[in-house]
Amino acid sequence: MATTAKVNGSSVDVASQKVPSIAHPVAVEASEIASNINYHAKYSPHFTPFNFAPEQAYYATAESVRDQLIQRWNETYYHFHKVDPKQTYYLSMEFLQGRALTNAIGNLGILGQYADALNKLGHDLEDIAEQEKDAALGNGGLGRLASCFLDSMATLNLPAGGYGLRYRYGLFKQRITKDGQEEVAEDWLEKFCPWEVVRHDVIFPVRFYGHVEVRKDGFRKWVGGEVIHALAYDVPIPGYRTKNTISLRLWEAKAVAEDFNLSHFNEALYESAAHLHSKAQQICAVLYPGDATEDGKVLRLKQQFFLCSASLKDIIFRFKERRGDNGSIVWSEFPNKVAVQLNDTHPTLAIPELMRLLMDDEGLGWDEAWDVVSRTIAYTNHTVLPEALEKWPQSLMWKLLPRHMEIIEEIDKRFLGMVHSTRPDLASKIQSMRVLDSSNPQKPVVRMANLCVVSSHTVNGVAELHSDILKSELFADYVSLWPNKFQNKTNGITPRRWLQFSSPELSSIITKWLKTDEWITNLDLLSGLRQFGDDKDLHAEWASAKMANKRRLAQYVLQVTGVTINPNSLFDIQVKRIHEYKRQLLNILGAIYRYKNLKEMSPEERKKMTPRTIMIGGKAFATYTNAKRIVKLVNDVGDVVNKDPEIGNLLKVVFVPNYNVSVAEMLIPGSELSQHISTAGMEASGTSNMKFALNGCLIIGTLDGANVEIREEIGEENFFLFGATADEVPKLRKEREQGHFKPDPRFEEAKQYIRSGAFGSYDYNPLLDSLEGNSGYGRGDYFLVGHDFPSYMDAQDRVDKAYKDKTRWLKMSILSTAGSGKFSSDRTISQYAKEIWNIEECIVP
Repeated sequence: MATTAKVNGSSVDVASQKVPSIAHPVAVEASEIASNINYHAKYSPHFTPFNFAPEQAYYATAESVRDQLIQRWNETYYHFHKVDPKQTYYLSMEFLQGRALTNAIGNLGILGQYADALNKLGHDLEDIAEQEKDAALGNGGLGRLASCFLDSMATLNLPAGGYGLRYRYGLFKQRITKDGQEEVAEDWLEKFCPWEVVRHDVIFPVRFYGHVEVRKDGFRKWVGGEVIHALAYDVPIPGYRTKNTISLRLWEAKAVAEDFNLSHFNEALYESAAHLHSKAQQICAVLYPGDATEDGKVLRLKQQFFLCSASLKDIIFRFKERRGDNGSIVWSEFPNKVAVQLNDTHPTLAIPELMRLLMDDEGLGWDEAWDVVSRTIAYTNHTVLPEALEKWPQSLMWKLLPRHMEIIEEIDKRFLGMVHSTRPDLASKIQSMRVLDSSNPQKPVVRMANLCVVSSHTVNGVAELHSDILKSELFADYVSLWPNKFQNKTNGITPRRWLQFSSPELSSIITKWLKTDEWITNLDLLSGLRQFGDDKDLHAEWASAKMANKRRLAQYVLQVTGVTINPNSLFDIQVKRIHEYKRQLLNILGAIYRYKNLKEMSPEERKKMTPRTIMIGGKAFATYTNAKRIVKLVNDVGDVVNKDPEIGNLLKVVFVPNYNVSVAEMLIPGSELSQHISTAGMEASGTSNMKFALNGCLIIGTLDGANVEIREEIGEENFFLFGATADEVPKLRKEREQGHFKPDPRFEEAKQYIRSGAFGSYDYNPLLDSLEGNSGYGRGDYFLVGHDFPSYMDAQDRVDKAYKDKTRWLKMSILSTAGSGKFSSDRTISQYAKEIWNIEECIVP
């Protein structure tokens, strides 16, 4: 801790007073870095003078690091501008960045120097890093994947960048009370974010509502309505051991001064005076606002269009800027310089918006504009869940985006004409393939996934199994039309954040045994650990590193939950968004059966049991009632189990609150078993499974998403497999509907134990009823928890047995890390660059 003294009633850090306040923006020596930090504390002040507590030290340190990044950032921008390479723009509604400080100085290769500099100022780097709040720009895997991709783009020196929205309050901060999950607004921008740079010269108008005018020359123009301005905030993304530093550009919605009605204000019509300012603030207030109401739907659609319109206007501006002032823009060259990747269906409106900008603003005809759009845009599908394949009411689209609905109608009409003329054999399929769905005349909708498939040059899934399902089921008819349009790009994770920085002990061991740290950018080198799988010296070092991470995690759990957990127990972790298909309910039912079983054992029998700490974390969407019931059940079970003196350390059940990237960086290195237990065929990929496997954590899971490929890579003997396969699921659901399901007695016992009131008086019947019956909405156990329960419990028995054999477990753990090379986001992004975007590295000299 820093040494402080009082000056005029304020706290003054004594150590920092001994360090001169001198600007050294590109310092790499600890003493100069310390001076630069002190310079920012003094000359870039955000707090009262004399105060240099950890929070103030964090902001000054971040601004010192940002100095380094800005120089590299500017050099990257100028280099890309001069070389004019083809560039990728990644559009995503989510970017789950995590803390930036240690990641930035780690990528810059000056982590040790910053630690020394902060020591000179009386602080520890670890304490200062803890002051940073996670940027609340995402929810789960979709956003974290986007952030891993940006890290890899920069590290691979690719000309690329991301576009997103600057959500002031994010999704929500999760609090756990006696009533379960409570949602409160995130406060990451309550003070300010030191990493972002506002670009006051980058601002674009975005229109909503209005009407379409047809001019005498036949050209159409969208006019009227309301206009909100998009202001750019840039966040630097540094590559690892490279100068290249790319941008995540976030849009803030704002109204301008002339939109403030001064006369209304002076007439005390205060809300009316600032009406458009209020509308603008709503757009970037919250990620995924509830859309159960008409107003909620309007706001979500506004967010999506705001992202697409501002980003495309910026992309077009940059394209023109690099062409110079000669006025000769050849639009057919646009796809040779620009690649736009849609991260799921949220940015689908980029398709009609790019068409509109090219036709209405740039004067292109339909065919020329369509050629540009269909060669520019590619689409990544992230789900086969029907509720996640967005469908927007046509009436809402006509009201909010009338010109875009004209364009979408024309796309649909031309697609129908093309199919009828070239593939009459698909006539019976055309209604399910078309973009506009009017099968319910009362509620006609626009199918966003269909619009993406029809308009993009490439469609990809995110794991082999998922891509196979897309091609054989979801988009099968399109595949017969365009067999070369569909690809697989198995997801990946950045090894920098998810191993090198989050588990330095394990990383140093890997480097020592491989005799190189090149694995950090060439993860396939981890396979070299296989030859040491039986080495007792490696086992000892590996066990020591894992135990250090477990002790750190145990301290964190005590701090945030008040529960003391035993570091010698098996740490069993499931962290991800709470959703019925991800089956946290299966996990907690298994824990309940384990507890009931332990209660019924004699003291002698209990001594033979493997001690286990089960940790579950994740956020349930605010309006997802059953998911919130699962959160409450986990907490209610924990309240009983963790206080039971008979059970003691044999079993603990902990709900880890407010799961985010920083919490993951604590949980994943400390894990030994991780649960990836979704109903087969429903998880597109998953990336947390890759993070756990990379950290030597063993997986209990189904053959779903990337689990299939992880099991292939690490060896099936190192994976605890259970459950129905994807091709069996439809048949099992049908059999259930026909009344053929016979539940396992253990499954019935676990449910009955909840109903007995063992975990309190809360009414869990609506949750348990979802597992009952043979069919019907909210019943019939659609996610096959009951079917998979017995094989799940049997797999858990195999886990208990394996964990008792420490030598075997350590070898399995080492082989898990050794087999994780494929799952680097560097590999994924290299494949995107070569096979979809057609871009090449552009190294800043």
